[in-house]
Amino acid sequence: MIINHNMSAMFAQRTQGVTNVRIGKDIEKLSSGLRINRAGDDASGLAVSEKMRSQIRGLNQASANASNGINFIQVAEAFLQETTDIMQRIRELAVQASNGIYSAEDRMQIQVEVSQLVAEVDRIASSAQFNGMNMLTGRFARETGENVVTGSMWFHIGANMDQRMRVYIGTMSAAALGIRDIGDEKIMTIETADAANRSIGTIDAGLKKINKQRADLGGYQNRMELTVVGLDIASENLQAAESRIRDADMAKQMVEYTKNQILSNTGVAMLAQANNNSQLVMSLLR
Repeated sequence: MIINHNMSAMFAQRTQGVTNVRIGKDIEKLSSGLRINRAGDDASGLAVSEKMRSQIRGLNQASANASNGINFIQVAEAFLQETTDIMQRIRELAVQASNGIYSAEDRMQIQVEVSQLVAEVDRIASSAQFNGMNMLTGRFARETGENVVTGSMWFHIGANMDQRMRVYIGTMSAAALGIRDIGDEKIMTIETADAANRSIGTIDAGLKKINKQRADLGGYQNRMELTVVGLDIASENLQAAESRIRDADMAKQMVEYTKNQILSNTGVAMLAQANNNSQLVMSLLR
């Protein structure tokens, strides 16, 4: 029997320290619900899960971007619907003025309404805005030649670089639709039957341009709606994968915590027993 080194007590104390550290980690995991709270818990798992978190947040923002894009397109389409209705009314008046039963004075009265409708087309084109950006004045039109200031609207619809789509919206002013001269800004005239007859073809060309633009917007919107669905599914699946790496299995963790609690209680008891063994030496010296 030795007294300088109580090996049993030293072993019990060291084991007790290890068990207490494990209990502390168990409490962290149970309270946070995470298996990995710091790099020391699982270095490779933390690295992978952090990459996944970046992707998840990127996918969620991309979904929001696409939803905003849908709103943008719907607003533009609503303004084009108004322009379409006006163009249809102008065409109706042109057909009416083409009839030979009307006098010059009658056609002048019809021309007054046409002029007001053409002005309204320009007003819609200049006032159609989304977040302060003009939508129908050519800001997002395709390039048509040199020295033409045009552009496009980019929507970032992915979690990573260059995952975006481009949306074009042409100019929808009265001049662009052919119902007002570009140079002198003279409004299309229907003051004679022949002029009214020719204007029908001009209006049809303008309506064709509007209808083409609305069809393009419909295609953009359908694509974005599918994109939102795909992004949401990808985000959901990636969150499930990240959860399997990082989240704690609460039942399993509770079993570990209970086991370590029992070991801790047992260790305390054994440490006391090991220290009591030293008291036997004192009894021999009495």
